[in-house]
Amino acid sequence: MSQEQQQTQWMIYGANGYTGELIAREAVKRGLTPLLAGRSLNKVTPLAKELGLKAVWFSLDDVATASQQIQGMSLVLNCAGPFSATAEPMMKACIAASSHYLDITGEIAVFELAQSLDDKARSAGIVLCPGVGFDVIPTDCVAASLKAALPDATNLALGFDSRSGFSPGTAKTSVEGLAQGGKVRRDGKIVTVPLAFEVRNIDFGDGAKDAMTIPWGDVSTAYHSTGIPNIEVFIPGSPRMINGAKRANYIRPILGFNWVQKLIKARIEKTVTGPDEATRARMPTFVWGEATNARGEKKTARIRTANGYSLTITGSLAVVEHLISNTTTGGAYTPSKLVGADLVSRLPESSELVIS
Repeated sequence: MSQEQQQTQWMIYGANGYTGELIAREAVKRGLTPLLAGRSLNKVTPLAKELGLKAVWFSLDDVATASQQIQGMSLVLNCAGPFSATAEPMMKACIAASSHYLDITGEIAVFELAQSLDDKARSAGIVLCPGVGFDVIPTDCVAASLKAALPDATNLALGFDSRSGFSPGTAKTSVEGLAQGGKVRRDGKIVTVPLAFEVRNIDFGDGAKDAMTIPWGDVSTAYHSTGIPNIEVFIPGSPRMINGAKRANYIRPILGFNWVQKLIKARIEKTVTGPDEATRARMPTFVWGEATNARGEKKTARIRTANGYSLTITGSLAVVEHLISNTTTGGAYTPSKLVGADLVSRLPESSELVIS
């Protein structure tokens, strides 16, 4: 790490959360000195003192105030989920402050928001790149690699087999996703479909398993990386899990009520904790993709990576270091467009990305 990189001013917002704290600790191990930030003085200050870092606290309720707090920052890594609440005000604050914006979301709406702000980001000379963690880094790199292998692909299926469990923020995001229904891309447009809309048998790299479609962020990012017009995302599921997702279609309107969301999220806050380091180390992730063209020709890609949380730590910091070290044209990016389709292969514990 060069002296210039060590002295670059950048911020982790939401550093007091499960994943934000893990990223902050790893950043310090690498000799980086981020400014830690969050909504609460009581939550962010103890971690900053422990790590020998500075801390600030501010709400995202007012964009102008937030932009003042991040003035002078080269970039902001937003780790404060659910990103449905934090991404838009922080992106707008970053544009106003001329600071690059990164986050670790998997939410379709956040990726589409970033693309809608492309012109403003270009004018401000800053990068908007949400999704610099799991699962978006590996699946986005798989998508870009498949596009290179089959340039005229018209259909793309992506998926991952991960057993590392949820952090509170990811669990809350998943609850929001259930209420919004399934999502796939058809003829270039994102459309709503039932949960578990399609079920198929897939070998993600650890044996064939039944899998179902999920409304995950790759429905957005893979399109912006590849231009492939038809995209679906799968995860493996037991018969009970798949049937449960299908039954959830009948109560989906109820899940959308604000009071129901608050009740479920409050329960998550009290009961869900992210996996510890030993658990993460035992749980690699298998990522798969399949591209097909109009003639029925097919290419399949597979890669084994670290578990989702470890990949989010190393992946997000790889993108941070890339932006610190390189001059980049402003605009909205996906991880593969910003850093390259080989990003996932360069991360710790990743195997070779194999296309057949």
